[in-house]
Amino acid sequence: MSATLGALLTELQPDWRIRVYEQLDALAQESSDPWNNAGTGHAALCELNYTPQNADGSVDTTKALAINEQFHVSRQYWAHLVETGRISSPSSFINPVPHISFATGDKGVSYLNSRHKALKQNPLFADLEISEDRTQQAEWLPLMFKNREDTTPIAISRIAGGTDVDFGSLSRQLFDYAESNGVEIRKGHKVTSVKRRGKGWRVTVKDNKSGKKTFTQAKFVFVGAGGGALHLLQQSGIPEGRGYGGFPVSGQFLRTANPEVVAGHQGKVYGQAAVGAPPMSVPHLDTRVVDGKSYLLFGPYAGFSPKFLKKGRVTDLPTSVRPSNLGVMLAVARDNFDLVKYLVGELVQSKEARFKSLREFVPDARPEDWDLITAGQRVQIMKKDAARGGALGFGTEVISAADGSIAALLGASPGASTAVPIMLGLLTKCFPEKAAEWEPKFRKMIPSYGKRLNENPELLSEVTKRTDEVLGLHAPQH
Repeated sequence: MSATLGALLTELQPDWRIRVYEQLDALAQESSDPWNNAGTGHAALCELNYTPQNADGSVDTTKALAINEQFHVSRQYWAHLVETGRISSPSSFINPVPHISFATGDKGVSYLNSRHKALKQNPLFADLEISEDRTQQAEWLPLMFKNREDTTPIAISRIAGGTDVDFGSLSRQLFDYAESNGVEIRKGHKVTSVKRRGKGWRVTVKDNKSGKKTFTQAKFVFVGAGGGALHLLQQSGIPEGRGYGGFPVSGQFLRTANPEVVAGHQGKVYGQAAVGAPPMSVPHLDTRVVDGKSYLLFGPYAGFSPKFLKKGRVTDLPTSVRPSNLGVMLAVARDNFDLVKYLVGELVQSKEARFKSLREFVPDARPEDWDLITAGQRVQIMKKDAARGGALGFGTEVISAADGSIAALLGASPGASTAVPIMLGLLTKCFPEKAAEWEPKFRKMIPSYGKRLNENPELLSEVTKRTDEVLGLHAPQH
């Protein structure tokens, strides 16, 4: 998010002085790092939690359509960066990988068919295929159907034009572009305080090596620190941030680089969530492309840590509790017993149990082919709710001061995939006086800006063709 905002402002306002502070000694090592997320390029093509089933059996497509529109905006901006030479090699961060949904049992098959029917009629999902035929399924997913002997009904839906995104590589390239055009980046510097001063903000920064503290006066501050954003938002004291809390969830994945195993699977295959599981814990088997090499990633196996960042502190959660959010947090704890039960079950899960869930996707998976890796921390939003006192949110939310002088991003999903539209929204909200001046530039970066692609099939086709060509996204043949 921060890299995207920095790159946008570099082009929009080359005369502005911009400084980036990064606590670690390298950029994009937390949530944006490719091994700290699934790199799905969340477009709601395969993630079933974005298409919940209603009580009457129908499927709500509202969120899926909104997220898919947002991802098209991100794709257009990335294509703009490539076309203008700001990023030289699109394959260094984005590669074509089919997005696939996997449902089992009569109930799951029925749901997936209802989802297909509901989405297929929209231009954004016109290429969505579905199959209950084992021969077809084995052709799409050889690894998953090799030696699969059970007779459980299975349905698979697929969009061949999905992507895998290395958000770490993308973030670093965005920062490289910004830095080469005057943006100052200070790594190994931790922001310890953000306090209101006049119409701007006094930012206190600690040099991790020397321990020396410096002070910066800023007219505008964006807090894009992942899970670490909540503490700085609270420090700012803006009333808009009162009542927010964070619920940290950690995760692990099984990963293989065995060429024989990797060659048998091409896709990001999402299953259905367990009862009580947060959306980010939906089981999935993903093709990943990192530094030009292909891997398979399975998981996540959820866990719990009080840290808000992978390299955070165990005091992150307790020190985030304030009088303004205590009631919210207690209400969330009261209403989310299923989630707590799920996390406890994940924490005590044995190695054998982990492989049992993998073998639901890959029947003949061998332990020696897979390594367990620890993913990044996610901090789910807890906020006020008039009816229940507090609610746990699984989305991404920007909180900004009334005068637009500070903004912070909270939440976990869909996250990085929607960074461009979220940052465009932030810019117009926090700098309304610049909106008219920036709009022509927005349209140059994003041809569909201000229009809805699901209502403009011709524009959708034109935009998709252009971004596919520029980004090298031609659906792989299997």
